[in-house]
Amino acid sequence: MDTTAFFRTVLRAARDLLRPSILVHALWPPLVAFVIWSVIAWFAWQPLAAWIVTTLPDWQIFTWLDWIGPSLAHIAVFFLLAPLIYVTVLLLVAVFALPRIMAVIAARDYPDVSAYGSAQAALLGSVVNTVAAGAIFVIGWLLTLPLLLIPGAVIFLPLFWAAWLNQRAFRFDALAEHAQPQERAAVIARERSSLYLGGLVGALASYIPLLNLLALAFTAVLFVHLCLGGLRQLRAEQGIAL
Repeated sequence: MDTTAFFRTVLRAARDLLRPSILVHALWPPLVAFVIWSVIAWFAWQPLAAWIVTTLPDWQIFTWLDWIGPSLAHIAVFFLLAPLIYVTVLLLVAVFALPRIMAVIAARDYPDVSAYGSAQAALLGSVVNTVAAGAIFVIGWLLTLPLLLIPGAVIFLPLFWAAWLNQRAFRFDALAEHAQPQERAAVIARERSSLYLGGLVGALASYIPLLNLLALAFTAVLFVHLCLGGLRQLRAEQGIAL
């Protein structure tokens, strides 16, 4: 992996995100998810917190935390809902916003990279891939939730899961319309380290106040550049007419 080229791509994605034609598609997914989960939290937060308060004393491993009292229950509710909120935003970005973002970037920066897939197949594949990846993410998050009690894990564990989900979802979406299946597999294999690092950069962006609203859209733009750039290079090396 060319580290210098990678970080140039990161800066390029950040620049593209601020373009009005892309920014408009970056803003609405987190706002829609905020409205949806605000309504859900209004009805579900207190019942979930109350359930945790009544259940927690039965979990002997947590008895040393009793002094925190009800506050612990609200923290637990937040960590239960956080992965669902993240997956909701990612689903909206991947399925609805990314195709429009892709059209802008591909036409401007990658007009020489022919699209060999269909928009309909890409949309269906995106839904299936994102839902499957999101399910693994949520289940894995919940199974490893007790590890957050380890000092420092509250920082690194969410980063790990978010980075994994970012690359697992967006690598497919960024290539779905342009690459044939064998090309997609080849690009993912060749660019694996860059894609994982791209997922991590997107996860880190979600920790920055205000920028976190656009973190997943930024990650989507970054993956478009990483994947279409990788596809262009692959086809050039194979002597395929772009």
